[in-house]
Parts: sequence; C-alpha cells; structure tokens
Amino acid sequence: MLEKYAKLLAEYCLYVKKGERFLIRSTSLATPLLQPLYKEILLRGGFAEFQISFENQAKLFYDNADAQLDHQPELYTHAISHFDGVLNIIAPFNLNETAGCSSDKKKRHQEAIKDVKKAFMTRSAEGKLKWSLCVFPTESAAKQCDMTLEEYQDFVFNACYLNQENPIDAWKELGAMQQGIVDYLNTCKKIHYKAPHVDISFLTEGRIWMNSDGKRNMPSGEVFTSPVENSVNGTITFTCPTIYGGQDVENITLTVKNGIIQTWKAEIGQDVLDRVFSIEGTRQFGEVAVGTNMNIQRVTKNILFDEKIGGTIHMAIGASYPETGGKNESSVHWDMITDMSQGEIFADGVLIYKNGRFTI
Repeated sequence: MLEKYAKLLAEYCLYVKKGERFLIRSTSLATPLLQPLYKEILLRGGFAEFQISFENQAKLFYDNADAQLDHQPELYTHAISHFDGVLNIIAPFNLNETAGCSSDKKKRHQEAIKDVKKAFMTRSAEGKLKWSLCVFPTESAAKQCDMTLEEYQDFVFNACYLNQENPIDAWKELGAMQQGIVDYLNTCKKIHYKAPHVDISFLTEGRIWMNSDGKRNMPSGEVFTSPVENSVNGTITFTCPTIYGGQDVENITLTVKNGIIQTWKAEIGQDVLDRVFSIEGTRQFGEVAVGTNMNIQRVTKNILFDEKIGGTIHMAIGASYPETGGKNESSVHWDMITDMSQGEIFADGVLIYKNGRFTI
C-alpha cells in the first residue's frame, strides 16, 4: 500500500519530471513512506532532498528560543525560491507537543515567517512551485481521532482512494466532476451559505473558483476561492473541533460585518482565538470552500482531512491564495469547518447545494 501511495504522490501529486528538484519535509516516523517515495522520484529523473524533524523538536524550539524566533528558516526559504516543488508529509510524534508552549513566542515566530509564506503562495500562483501535503499515519494521529493505528491507516488510505484499483484514475474522475461545479461558480457573483447554525454571504465577482483534485493536498476533494474581502456579512458557527498550535478549539462562532470579524467565541480554546485574532490580517477571510470527498465522513482534528469531508463547508481566516485573486495577507491561514448536512448554498439566488450535496 505504501508503494502505491508513493507512486500516487510522485506521479500524480508532484508529477515529477526529469531534472526537477524537490524538498521533502517530514519526521523520521515517515521513513516507511519516504523510502519508496525517494525511489519513485529517482526513477522519474527527479532530485530529492529531505528535511527530517525529530521528536519534541518544536517544543524544544519554543521553550528555548529567543532571537531564533525572529529567524526565517533558510533551507526552506531557499527551496521555495529555487526548487521545483515541496512535499510536506505530516507524521506527528505528538500532536499536542507545543500545547503548553508560550503563546507570545508562537505569535512572534508566525510574524517572522510571514514573508516566507507570502513567497510560497506567490511562486505557487505563478506556476513556478509545485507543492503537496499528505499524511503518514502515526500512533499520535490515530489516538487523536479515537482510532487504533490500523483503523487510522485504513481511514487514510481510503480517503486517498488507495483502496481502488487505480487511484490516479479515481482522482481524475473526481476532478472532472468538480470542474463542472467550478465552471458554474465562476459565472456567479454572490454566494450565500445557509443552515441552522449558518447565515453568511459574500461576493466572488472577479475571483476564481479552483478545483482541488488531489494534486496539492492528498487527500483532497474541494472547490474553493477567496471572497471579496469587504463583502462577507453574517454569522457562522464552525461545528467541527480542531487543533491550532497544539491546543484544542471547539464550536467557534464568528460574526462578520463588511468583511471584518467583529466578535469571536469558542466553547473550548477562547484564549487561542484571542491570540490568533491579534495577528495582522486574521480578522478577514482568505478562503471559502465546499468539501466533496465522500470517502471522508468523520472528524479527525486534522484540517487536511476535515476540510474535505463531503457535506461540509469551510472558511479560512487570514492569507488568501493569490491564484484565486484574493488580496488578504497574513502569517495565518486557518481553515474552520462546519457541517452542512442540513444546509443550503445559493449562488446569485439559485439553490445549488442542499443537505450536503451539489444539485447542479
């Protein structure tokens, strides 16, 4: 299964070509996937370099760093400026590793790397940088979503369509379906999300809806864009629990007026919200999206999976993706997810989505 996974990443997600250079970032726990992945990249004539993290590295950083908090990561910065692609493989030792670390230090470091994130998004939007994000199942990630490691492995592989005979064909089929949705949405100007816990609208005129079909995220399954920054109005509660900076956050409710988040509250993690909303650019939205992956039907507290859940929507505070035409800049891009199994979406007043599925 890992050899199948490695082929999907190299051939479909990164579409490695001869002579291209890639930076692969993960932890040492992902070695069983890194080995066949390296082989696949080499066989396609690509070059790969690896940045491997060790257990408690992030905690050691926040507990002991001072001037280093203001330092930009040189290897990573060089890669996103000069390499052809970057692959991040999430393989955590401990998802809550930094939960007890200083919030002020986290904020300070986020501000320091703001320009690096902007450079990443800009070069990606220009078509000069390939990138993808995926998961290697670990005990910590499995425990976080109340699964055994074996159950979590099955969940991850199924979400990536690896249980199908030809995963690449399956992703192409999903991409074709989503392209029809994107083509329709790109003719519309105003979107309205409506559900018992959601009543929020925004303009997308002049923005571009994108088809996320597994190349940049594995798994994927979403259509997304950036709203016109000052057009977002309404109230929304995000029902899916999440983790941010190693801390649990649940039931976030935001009220928005003319694009600016006016009030925020969370049943769990209010201090996290307070810290994040003190960072420049976070009180506006950088992304709006609809999840379409019906192979994902449970919350894992991993945004990579949860934002793709079929029958959900998500909105990200902070940085926009430049390729959508978004203009908001921030060191933060935080996707917040909510259930739409009893919801509706209207585009220019026309019902296009009901109870978790598109009707167009």
